[in-house]
Amino acid sequence: MEYFIDSASIGEIKEAASLGVLDGVTTNPSLVAKTGKPFAEVAKEICEFVNGPVSLEVVGTTAEDMVKEAKELRRFGSNVVVKIPMMSEGLKAVKRLSSEGIPTNVTLIFQPLQALLAAKAGASYVSPFIGRLDDIGQNGLDLVQDILTIFRQYHLKTKVLAASVRHPTHVLECAKMGAHVVTLPVKVIHQLTKHPLTDSGLKTFLEDWKKVQN
Repeated sequence: MEYFIDSASIGEIKEAASLGVLDGVTTNPSLVAKTGKPFAEVAKEICEFVNGPVSLEVVGTTAEDMVKEAKELRRFGSNVVVKIPMMSEGLKAVKRLSSEGIPTNVTLIFQPLQALLAAKAGASYVSPFIGRLDDIGQNGLDLVQDILTIFRQYHLKTKVLAASVRHPTHVLECAKMGAHVVTLPVKVIHQLTKHPLTDSGLKTFLEDWKKVQN
C-alpha cells in the first residue's frame, strides 16, 4: 500500500519524506489556503520536491472549465494528477482528460457506484472519504471494501485511494482490505510509529544502559 500525505505544507511533506514513507501527495483548496501562500507558489514547490504523484484540484464546475484548468495544472509538473469532483460534469472531464493521457483522481466519493462510474470514465484514482462518513454515523471502511470488491470483480485498473483518514485504525483496516493508496495527515503518520510497549521498552533499555556505564 502506498502512503500519500494529505497536505499542502512543504514542511510537513519534507517531514514525511524524511521518514521514508512518502509515495505521493494529495492537496485541496482548503489545505492550500491554510499555507497563506499563493496557489501557484505552493503547487510549484510541492511538484518540484515530490517524485511521486501530486494531486492538485480543479475548482471549475463545468467539464469545459475543468479540462482547461487541468491542462494548466499539468504545467507544474508531469507528476500532477488532476483532482476532479464526483459529479456529471466531472465525469465528462475525466473522460476527456483520460483520452489525452492526463491522470485524474476523482474526489468526494461517498458511495460505491460513484466510484464505479469514475473508473468507467477512465479515472486513475478514486478517493472514498472514510472519516466524513464516520462523522454522520456510517461506516466509511465499508465503502472502501465495497469499492475494492467491485473493482476486483470487473478487473478495473483504477486505484482506490482511501481519504479522510482520521486515525491508525483506518490505515490498518485499509491495508488489510488491500486499498492501493491511503492519504493521511502528518499527525496520523507519526501516530503509526507509536505503541505504549515500544515507549516503555525503550525507556527500560535506556535506564539499563546507564547502569552499565562506568
